Amino acid sequence: MFDEADELGISFILLAGGEPMLRRGVIEAAGKKKNILFPIFTNGTFMDEDYLDLFDKKRNLIPIMSIEGKKESTDQRRGAGVYDRLIANMNELKKRDIIFGASVTVTSENIHEVVSDVFLSDLSDRGCRAVIFVEFVPVTDEGRELVLNDADRELLMNEISRLREERPEMVYISFPGDEKSSGGCVAAGRGFFHINSHGGAEPCPFSPYSDVNIRNSSLKKAMHSPLFMALQSGDILMDDHDGGCVLYEKRKLVEELMKAAEVKEWITV
Repeated sequence: MFDEADELGISFILLAGGEPMLRRGVIEAAGKKKNILFPIFTNGTFMDEDYLDLFDKKRNLIPIMSIEGKKESTDQRRGAGVYDRLIANMNELKKRDIIFGASVTVTSENIHEVVSDVFLSDLSDRGCRAVIFVEFVPVTDEGRELVLNDADRELLMNEISRLREERPEMVYISFPGDEKSSGGCVAAGRGFFHINSHGGAEPCPFSPYSDVNIRNSSLKKAMHSPLFMALQSGDILMDDHDGGCVLYEKRKLVEELMKAAEVKEWITV
């Protein structure tokens, strides 16, 4: 897959999970593709001396470590001791001058902490060069209280704008907040798509529907699947939503498009 991606001119591939660092062979293969940037989203608990050596030699591999704020917030969500492990990783990466970033899941509980100068100054001082703010998307209705409300999203947007002006030493990315500047959601092959652990090409991780598998299809064909084309040709990717992910929020409509895509594929065959 990496060979075809290189030939197609794909410039970056996100490696996420689960925990991608459990698949060292995949990361080593990625390191050989110097023309592609590979941000690796990791909880940081499997980063050892061998991985540090690999990141040192293969600078197209960029570890992006998940952190939820300071120690209490991170350990509450990620488990006891995770924060200290992340800080130790950051210190080692800085010693080697290896670029790394942080991924922050923003909830109604931690939003003020993760946009604070105290938290971000600490990341910057440790050598972090990119912070990716990901709005919390609930898997079930039980997590709705953690979803950002309108005031929270406005605060996040304003703070990111301020940070980009006042703290340019780090890059700040907001998902899905930056959708507006890109003209809507960029999922379903409009800018990116997701490949699950079974090879299924999905619109995005929050929209787990697939009508094509890269194990028996090319990447180019996958990017033009009936489901992706239906999503791109409609208005759904441009729709307003309450926050998080428009495709998750409108999953019933995506399911209908998926069924239609399956029928179209069956007729074509």
